[in-house]
Amino acid sequence: QVQLVESGGGLVSAGGSLRLSCAASGRTFSTYSVAWFRQAPGKEHEFVAYISSSDEVPRYSDFVKGRFTISRNNARNTVYLQMNSLKPEDTAVYYCATRARAPITATSSYDSWGQGTQVTVSS
Repeated sequence: QVQLVESGGGLVSAGGSLRLSCAASGRTFSTYSVAWFRQAPGKEHEFVAYISSSDEVPRYSDFVKGRFTISRNNARNTVYLQMNSLKPEDTAVYYCATRARAPITATSSYDSWGQGTQVTVSS
């Protein structure tokens, strides 16, 4: 399995930006699809964005479309989530996850997860 470590979270004011990173171990990382999910207090994990192994057009949830951008650098075994125009409702723990097949939005279909990074957006 791939080992994942997220970083880049923090406290930011509404309208601000953060860039999250998901660093992976393993020589085959480039063959994995990667997704970002988030979990707010008292809520289930929800899909944020995914990117395929072949850098096909990424997919975003409706609530982040136009504000967040997912990208990957396979040479660095890293996937990024650039988050702009942050809102208080974006406050959550953000997780990256991988699967060896084509990306989908269902959390249960991802095999490896990081420990998460906290994002807090103040109003």
